[in-house]
Amino acid sequence: MTRKIAILVRDRQSEALRMALGLILMDDIVNVFLLDKKFDLSEAESDNKELMEEMDIVFFSNHEENEGMEYVATDDLAHRLTEYDHVIPY
Repeated sequence: MTRKIAILVRDRQSEALRMALGLILMDDIVNVFLLDKKFDLSEAESDNKELMEEMDIVFFSNHEENEGMEYVATDDLAHRLTEYDHVIPY
């Protein structure tokens, strides 16, 4: 059974991205939500993000300055999270 998993990222960005990458191996639907600030990805994190995008992981952010991510207002983000089977905060 395919599950929908949301990864919420605030502080432990590298760890959250590694977890998201690992979770796709279980054939679940995984999406990443970067919250409340502009994130600067390291070279390794950028490589992981590119790989995750190829594996159909979608990146959302409630901060408009995060490039390459779908902007979602905070109120809408809260509503979207109710659609997930698991929400994992970092």
